[in-house]
Amino acid sequence: MSSPSAHETVAKTTQDTDSRLKWLQDHVQFVQAFAKNPLGIGAILPSSRALAAAITAHLQPGSGKVLELGSGTGAFTQYMLTRGFDPADLILVEQDAALAARLRRRFPQSTLLQIPAQTLHLHYDTTQRDIVATVCGLPLRNMNRSVHAQMLKATFDAMRPEGALYLFTYGATCPVSTRTLNALGLTSRLTAFVVKNLPPACVFCITRMTDTASSQCK
Repeated sequence: MSSPSAHETVAKTTQDTDSRLKWLQDHVQFVQAFAKNPLGIGAILPSSRALAAAITAHLQPGSGKVLELGSGTGAFTQYMLTRGFDPADLILVEQDAALAARLRRRFPQSTLLQIPAQTLHLHYDTTQRDIVATVCGLPLRNMNRSVHAQMLKATFDAMRPEGALYLFTYGATCPVSTRTLNALGLTSRLTAFVVKNLPPACVFCITRMTDTASSQCK
């Protein structure tokens, strides 16, 4: 087997350097956003690749539009693109201005809404019901029941009947109360526990209370 040429070695070194620089930039910007609004960000580091894999495990490229709430630095977005999702099928929601600007530069082909997630119905035609799944990176434990209810109603109004919302939390239980879920005709199920994340996280799937919808969480 021949050894890599000097050109190949330089190219790989450049690629590795670019990757490390992007990783550093993501982390620096995330920490800056956390410093400005710790309750709104809810974590001190971006989500890991392992968490991105777990929270998008039930999603399939080409199945339709995917809504991402609280896109942050784009960890979940980038992972979905590496899996073959069409960037035009991704709808990114990020309220933080600096993070939204970075997302707009990184993912120009995706739709970006710089809005609070609970106001989705005011900025997106939810009557189309063209969204097949939602990935949520919002710090739901830092939000009250009213915001949970508004956000879930707007999201499920925009999704197909069998649509599912996948979220992660640093607690052992779903951050949305059973009372809120029942009032909206929804149910939750634990689908994964991710150790390789700081801190470790649980992934929950929320669907409507129908057999067809609930099967999306299996």
